Amino acid sequence: MARTRASDFEEKQHNLLLDAARVFASQGMEKASMSQIALEAGVSKSLLYHYYPSKDALIFAIIQAHLEDLDYALAEANDATLPPHEQLKALVMVVLDAYRGADDQHKVQLNAGPALSDAQKAELTKLERKIVGYFSNVLRAIHPELDRPERPLVMPVTMSLFGMMNWVYMWFKEGGPISREDYADVATTLILEGVKAVR
Repeated sequence: MARTRASDFEEKQHNLLLDAARVFASQGMEKASMSQIALEAGVSKSLLYHYYPSKDALIFAIIQAHLEDLDYALAEANDATLPPHEQLKALVMVVLDAYRGADDQHKVQLNAGPALSDAQKAELTKLERKIVGYFSNVLRAIHPELDRPERPLVMPVTMSLFGMMNWVYMWFKEGGPISREDYADVATTLILEGVKAVR
């Protein structure tokens, strides 16, 4: 007989993903084992396999949940009534907020490529493209000339912005001399002022 889901299944599942992300981030995808993750999470190995049948399924779930949360937050913040410059800053702030306390999940996302199947990668790529689309649409509205067919620069500029946001965890310190809000201003200004000189 199949086991039924407990009423707190989603909470337990979420906590397992956080614990697993911590192990993967510290040990690496190859070295981390399901036994280590079960120990970190304080659950039996059989219970861990009940939620996730394999290590790659667990890695995929960590990234998928991280991206889905980010997509939801961006959709909520994507206010078309704002001037495009303010809209871009709001979206940047959403990403920086989403990365608050999510360094482990973010490291898993950046390093998990070899551990995932082509089908898993394709599914995550769809989510990533949707997330990138919020930013490229606003940048296109701000600087339509970035979208010239003979020199399409919307995507390079968008990905340059993501480069600034994605590596924040490497240097940013909570309570340091610059806040996330300050850095949202810095990143937005660098892009908006920088693209003016791009030809």
